Amino acid sequence: MKKYELMTIYPLDDEKSKKGADDVKSTLAKFGAEIEEEKAFGDRDLTYQINKQKKGRFVLYTMKLNPSKIVEIGKDFKINMNLLKYQFVKLDERESK
Repeated sequence: MKKYELMTIYPLDDEKSKKGADDVKSTLAKFGAEIEEEKAFGDRDLTYQINKQKKGRFVLYTMKLNPSKIVEIGKDFKINMNLLKYQFVKLDERESK
């Protein structure tokens, strides 16, 4: 298992962002990810509109995950209507210790 960060952007609507975050966490758990930290970055302006949204709610997850599962997780994320955007970043093992 390798260490990753996952930045997610949810709609500003409290109900949609909560549902989106719950779906993301359940998808990660389904594929064996071990979430170490969840950090809210608050509501921010988007560089460009996503699904007619000008602002989004940003949340960063730090986790351990099998690299072979990222593509499968991405497929599940694409059908999550309450997740505007996401990005996985592999952490350098020297920096994460």
